[in-house]
Amino acid sequence: MRLRYERNNGTSTTDFILLGPFFGFQRVNLVVYLILLVYFIALTGNSVLIFLIWVDFHLHTPMYFLLSQLSLIDLVYISSSVPKMAINHWLGKHTISHIGCGVQMFFCLTLGGAECLLLTLMSYDRYVAVCNPLRYPIIMSPKVCLLMAAVSWAGGALNSLIQTNYTMHFPICGLKEINHFFCEMPAILKLSCEDTLNYEMMVSVVSVAFILIPFSIIISSYIRIFLTVLRMNSPEGRNKALATCSSHLIVVSLYLGPGIVVYMTPGSSHTPELDQGLSMFYTILTPMLNPIIYSLRNKEVMEALRNVLKRNLISK
Repeated sequence: MRLRYERNNGTSTTDFILLGPFFGFQRVNLVVYLILLVYFIALTGNSVLIFLIWVDFHLHTPMYFLLSQLSLIDLVYISSSVPKMAINHWLGKHTISHIGCGVQMFFCLTLGGAECLLLTLMSYDRYVAVCNPLRYPIIMSPKVCLLMAAVSWAGGALNSLIQTNYTMHFPICGLKEINHFFCEMPAILKLSCEDTLNYEMMVSVVSVAFILIPFSIIISSYIRIFLTVLRMNSPEGRNKALATCSSHLIVVSLYLGPGIVVYMTPGSSHTPELDQGLSMFYTILTPMLNPIIYSLRNKEVMEALRNVLKRNLISK
């Protein structure tokens, strides 16, 4: 039946078939529409946050510059998979070309790696701000902030280029059906007719550099921050430091936790449905939650939003 599906719909033999979100789920339409709602919230939230950081001079600080980079990554990250999934669902084709699959994988790996590195650098920013506040303007200079952003993007892109090129060269046997809603590397490797065990072990090693080491650095940074906060005499300063740091820790947990399971455990140990569910956390849900977590728990962002709304209402 699936072979006839390919012929009748003019699908090239080099195309992959994306089975979509939770293929076989009785209410798949509901799942897709919920994902589109999340996509709209993510686009709105991250765009508003970037705009506020850009227009309000009170937010022209290293912390908010790095946060704007995080929002930019999230915008592109969620846009690299959701629109294609929705278009395929509405057209009923569920296909993606070999080149398109490679491009999608490249962007997802680039943005995923960049976010891991950026979250680590954001924890260092909070460490300097809390533990060494007098030297903060010197250490976190504009040049250093730009360098941090460049390292995040370049590091993610370099790792992605190598892994995408290697993964897409594995020969595929049988039907090219990807049991996923986008071209994610572990799902592609399951289609290969060659033994990919050695490569999967190499991926796990690389994941240590991009997931486990950043996670360890973030945890150690926050242990130092927590110990410093406990010694603070000012309750106001203590509460402000804890509020900012707790927001970042929530984002880190939501993003890196599922990534550790997908990329650092053997593919045979979890089902395709579990992979899809975990992938939705860091590719779809986290980009939506990041601006909500950082704005609702941040008085400066809410004040900037109120000021922008007031200026617009007064001008009208």
